[in-house]
Amino acid sequence: MNRILGMSWLYVLATITFTTIGQVLIKWQLGHSGPMPSQPGPMLVFLFRQLFSVPVILGFAAAFVAALSWMAALTKFQLNLIYPFMSLSFPLTMILSVYFLGEALSWPKIVGMVVILIGLFILSR
Repeated sequence: MNRILGMSWLYVLATITFTTIGQVLIKWQLGHSGPMPSQPGPMLVFLFRQLFSVPVILGFAAAFVAALSWMAALTKFQLNLIYPFMSLSFPLTMILSVYFLGEALSWPKIVGMVVILIGLFILSR
């Protein structure tokens, strides 16, 4: 039974992982596409073009897999138990954005990540 429960946590981990990967892929693509126009018409054209880029398609695919994993996790756990674990996507996304996108990491962000992890620890007790 513990092995089954342990395997069930993989659904939660997959949700967090694929959510994060999807966000980083989409941001990576948008970072390489130049600034978004401010007028509504060109803005829609810009966004529509992004929909057909490989990173955005992969990002949406990752989000879809995350949604399927979340549905599977919901069949195994109470929502109030596993939902706080979704907060792990924030520090993970921040770490990956620093590593892959070259975004800045500051002390306030590090403290925020620590607070999230402490809060998750407290909620999981």
